[in-house]
Amino acid sequence: MLCLRDGTVLGALPPFPVGVEWWPEVAAVVAAARASHGVDVTVLRLLEGEPDRAPGGGRVAYLAEVDAAPAAPLAAWPGDPLAHEPLRVSYAHPGGPAEHLRWADAVLAARGTPRTAAVEQMRTWNLSSIWRLPISGSAAWLKVVPPFFAHEGRILALLESDFVPRLIATEGPRILLEELPGPDRYEAAGDSLLAMVRLLVGLQTTWAGRVEDLLALGLPDWRPEPLAALAADAVARTAAGLEPSVLRELERLLSELPRRFERLADCGLPATLVHGDFHRGNVRGPDDSLVLLDWGDCGVGHPLLDQAAFLEHLPTDERALVEREWSRIWQAGFPGSDPDRAARLLKPVAALRQAVIYRGFLDRIEPDEQIYHAADPAMWLVRAADFAR
Repeated sequence: MLCLRDGTVLGALPPFPVGVEWWPEVAAVVAAARASHGVDVTVLRLLEGEPDRAPGGGRVAYLAEVDAAPAAPLAAWPGDPLAHEPLRVSYAHPGGPAEHLRWADAVLAARGTPRTAAVEQMRTWNLSSIWRLPISGSAAWLKVVPPFFAHEGRILALLESDFVPRLIATEGPRILLEELPGPDRYEAAGDSLLAMVRLLVGLQTTWAGRVEDLLALGLPDWRPEPLAALAADAVARTAAGLEPSVLRELERLLSELPRRFERLADCGLPATLVHGDFHRGNVRGPDDSLVLLDWGDCGVGHPLLDQAAFLEHLPTDERALVEREWSRIWQAGFPGSDPDRAARLLKPVAALRQAVIYRGFLDRIEPDEQIYHAADPAMWLVRAADFAR
């Protein structure tokens, strides 16, 4: 569905195939629109997709911006895709991407590294808009996030480490980053996994005892008392979609959370920085210079909250290896601690936190984009009940 930057609605292009299934990966959508219809588009947001295929595959419709109406005939679209929506993010409005790119261009020009070629739109969805801006010999990356992730630029500025992306500038929800060399690590295995764990735990050890500095940046608080309250709210608001047996188990889990948190405290590990989305795909570079990406989900809480997501997609034979290393590092840093027991106690709690996160997304993103996350609170609550059982 096409519109002009001034908000004039034009009509819809005929359907065309795109070879990348994950809906936010719009670089492929932009390329396919050009190849199929000769139209250069900027994707603004998702309009609709097949619910049972979310977040990828099937038939999907986007709202996209163009500089001028194409010559090809366009089809009408039911309803008004530009109707006012208070939760719509800045980069999903006509003209929104151009405003953010003007800021990035001004920053690059001021530092003596002006953009040297056309920008590339890489990704857009309710959690981020990502652009690659070529500069001489390299590139800069612009990331714009919704208001509830606006602390990402602040945490990168505070960490200021070789282990996180190098920040060029940040303003509100906008972050301009240096390009990171090296490969993505989605398929990492063996010693590479251990290097990733050492990277995260090293950062967490550094920030243990400094949680007030982190909370002052606006990071969410996942320590026992606030997390228990958020979990109870997520269960209550998702209860209608849960089986009675699952709901009973969750109610039992919630009732015994205070005692579980007491036992967790006895394990001797401190509250600290939690990445919030720690998995192989959020790590880049070779083993001797790994960088941990995507800090929008970060918060403050028990450090082993990050373990569950990392282990989830590992082969069974590698999980035990990683768990042993995780435990070894924490025991070395905090003698007398019991990371293994803490990890067992945290399994249902980590799943509750995931349900809280997705419930929060649904509360703060516009209705058309809720399809990405609609099933997630219930899915994670079922897992929490299974772990507790």
